[in-house]
Amino acid sequence: MPSKRVFFLVLLLLSFVVPVFAQGEDEDMPMADITNDEGGVQVIQGSVEYTVGFLTDFNRGDTSVVLIDNSLYVDRDFISPVPAAYQVIGEITSDVYVSPFTYQVNLPIMPRGEARDVDNDGEEDAGVVIMSVVGYTNFRGGPFWDTDYEYSTGFTSTQGSTDFEFRHDVVGGKMIIWAPDDEQGFPAGFGEDGFLFTEDDPIMRVPAGYSVVNLDDEPFTLDRSIVATVDLIEQEQSLQPADYTDLSYSEAFDALIEQMRNEYAFTELKGIDWDALYEEFAPRFAEAEENNDPVAYQFALRDFTWAIPDGHVGASLPLTNSAFFEETDGGLGIAIRELDDGRVIVNYLVEGGPAAEAGVELGAEIITINGQTVDERASEVNVWSAPFSLETSRRLQELRYVVRFPVGEQVELVFKNPGSDEEQTATLETIAERESWSFSSINNGAAPDGSLPIEFDILDSGYAYVRINTFSEYPVLMFRLWEWIIDQLNANNIPGL
Repeated sequence: MPSKRVFFLVLLLLSFVVPVFAQGEDEDMPMADITNDEGGVQVIQGSVEYTVGFLTDFNRGDTSVVLIDNSLYVDRDFISPVPAAYQVIGEITSDVYVSPFTYQVNLPIMPRGEARDVDNDGEEDAGVVIMSVVGYTNFRGGPFWDTDYEYSTGFTSTQGSTDFEFRHDVVGGKMIIWAPDDEQGFPAGFGEDGFLFTEDDPIMRVPAGYSVVNLDDEPFTLDRSIVATVDLIEQEQSLQPADYTDLSYSEAFDALIEQMRNEYAFTELKGIDWDALYEEFAPRFAEAEENNDPVAYQFALRDFTWAIPDGHVGASLPLTNSAFFEETDGGLGIAIRELDDGRVIVNYLVEGGPAAEAGVELGAEIITINGQTVDERASEVNVWSAPFSLETSRRLQELRYVVRFPVGEQVELVFKNPGSDEEQTATLETIAERESWSFSSINNGAAPDGSLPIEFDILDSGYAYVRINTFSEYPVLMFRLWEWIIDQLNANNIPGL
């Protein structure tokens, strides 16, 4: 009998101990601060504002907005793709080519993703499913987010770090979570280390169902509206235009130089000395500012861009246009091209032009122009299509500009006609002609408007010839055409391409 009383007493004591323990756990994990508590989120909606033409610049790829599982991010796996089964496709509800466009995601009853235990209590719990929203353009045209084929994921509900070393880390924005019950924990802040999902994160208890976590609040707050707003964030990237319009000429140049020092990716590869360029050009910008001279400012900016050996660098400078036309309107009625033995010959002759009237024949070798060799003149003329990434590209353009002058200028030309060793000298007067200029253009022979972006033909040799007319057309069409061409070549046993 005494033993039964003891056993009963132990059970009675345990019945009091267990609730006290649970209460202590709740105190260690306070309930999250909830706004708009309507029982849990059912629909996500928001807008996507963009300044970079990630859609229009690449001629309208297929754009999607998708709710994705973030368990790989919690695991620090930044390589593996998010499975399609863990993605919920949203609906774009306005014109995607007009910024901002809007979207909506209807949340499924059960989340699509893997739960992660992130409450740092050392115990194995059910955890929460952690999600975010991404907007992207898919080159292959599929609806799901695939890092192998998407063009842009620069539009997300979370804010990424601008520090390259920590570029994968989230520093703000919004996440969507789903909890199976009200006993799960989620970080209430970034902790002292400033990173999410690390051991020093403060933890809050979250209610069951879907909630939107605002990572910009301190501590984090939860939105439990039935329809919650989650606007996507345009991540900072080099394509975003810097706005210097409120700065003076000198201040704008200083800011540009600083941006190039920090963000230009090929400084070392191309051997660019930004300090030296600053010393060279800063006085010109200062002078233009002092004289309130926008034309001088644009010419200084033109010459600065020309000093960077990169064909993707340039500026729209309308105040320099008149100088371009003045320097290039006059022609001799010839276009020239360099041979692999170093000779420069006439490869186009305008019928009735100054050169033809002076006896210059097609294929004639050009010896000097105004007493200078072609190389000497090329070193002095303005090549308005500068800058260039490749010397071969520069050379092709130099050969265009060495035979361009103002209209009405007298030009001495020394040449040798084909089959003759005799050098002839003629003085020509330049005329307003663009025929030879158009012939020498790198766009000469380009596919006419309305052509398919990719075309192919079978040569007499039996090999296939594929012509890619542009890289900037509708990307889904380009992929489909390329795949169709390859399928046709394989189906017809074409030996090579």
